Amino acid sequence: MSAILVARDLTRTLPGEVPVTLVHDVSLTINRGEFVVIKGPSGSGKSSLLYLLGLLDQPTSGTLTLEGEDTTGFDEDQLAATRLAKLGFVFQFHFLLAEFSAFDNVRLPMRRLDRLADDIQRRRAMELLHDLGLVGHEHKRPSQLSGGQRQRVAIARALANDPPIILTDEPTGALDSKSSSNVKDILKELVRTRDRTVIAVTHDDHFAAGADRQVEIIDGRLV
Repeated sequence: MSAILVARDLTRTLPGEVPVTLVHDVSLTINRGEFVVIKGPSGSGKSSLLYLLGLLDQPTSGTLTLEGEDTTGFDEDQLAATRLAKLGFVFQFHFLLAEFSAFDNVRLPMRRLDRLADDIQRRRAMELLHDLGLVGHEHKRPSQLSGGQRQRVAIARALANDPPIILTDEPTGALDSKSSSNVKDILKELVRTRDRTVIAVTHDDHFAAGADRQVEIIDGRLV
């Protein structure tokens, strides 16, 4: 396996009268086509680490290399462009746009990146929804979908620009056991058949058991 994401001595400290360090000197290599789970108790820093790995937050010190490129000195425009093209995100609460249909929510990242012709965007959005078992639900708004269906739309949206890495933060935290198992199976399938790298934060031991590797963080440090 080849490394796709390499963190070296990542630290994130919030400034203030009493500075708070959320992530301490984390070094972690994640390989292409790997399903990695980040575990830890509440407040341990696992989501903070995920946000650093996903370029949603910037480290106070340390480096993060994505597909061989050091992202540490990127400005906001470079970070946004890299996130849009190379990273897909799925959160506990789907964050779908309520006024948009499932189809339009999935198409939105493609419209923002603007690399594909309009007809190809439309076809790809429909194919992703169908691949995720949402035939007949394409033009429904999020309020018309179940929790599991909304999370599958969120996964389709994360895949819209064909990113090599999918990052998920408690993707099954708001779902029932059946929907949770379905989401886990979908993520595993992405790794196995589509060569995606999946990095997931979870409290769910059953979900974590399906990963290739589990890493644990306590008080901001890998253990």
